[in-house]
Amino acid sequence: MTDLLALADGLPTRTVPAGDVLMAEGSGPGPMYVLVSGTAAIERDGVAFARILHPGAVFGEMSVVLDRPATATVRAQTDLVVHEIADPRAFFRERPDAALAVLRMTAERLDGMTRYLVDVKAQFAQASGHLGMVDQILDVLVHHQAPAGRTGSVRDPEGDHQH
Repeated sequence: MTDLLALADGLPTRTVPAGDVLMAEGSGPGPMYVLVSGTAAIERDGVAFARILHPGAVFGEMSVVLDRPATATVRAQTDLVVHEIADPRAFFRERPDAALAVLRMTAERLDGMTRYLVDVKAQFAQASGHLGMVDQILDVLVHHQAPAGRTGSVRDPEGDHQH
């Protein structure tokens, strides 16, 4: 797989002190980042759910690709050094291997989420409520190729709530 860190070599770097927010949930599409060093937490609705700690990891790509506000906050857990890609679309046009590398990372994330949801489905096949919605969520994540779908979470005020 193409190394995104190598493809970002020569781009400006930014240092982010531990505790600072690099990207805020709800902020408009902006720069994309490639981790050089350090560890960051990914938060949604104030809940940390993932960490970025591997050099070459990319974040901010979802906002760019979907042309939507950021879906999560990125907070430095340690001092971070990142490559800041001010114009991600130009970066992808100039370096098509970078677009393929980001696509592969995104596909790996989707594959991991799909495997997890299939496991949940197998464990709670007879459940109702949110656990019973796993089929719908899997359909949206795996097969959805139409306009953006909603998972219907009761925490999502715009979702299609099915109780």
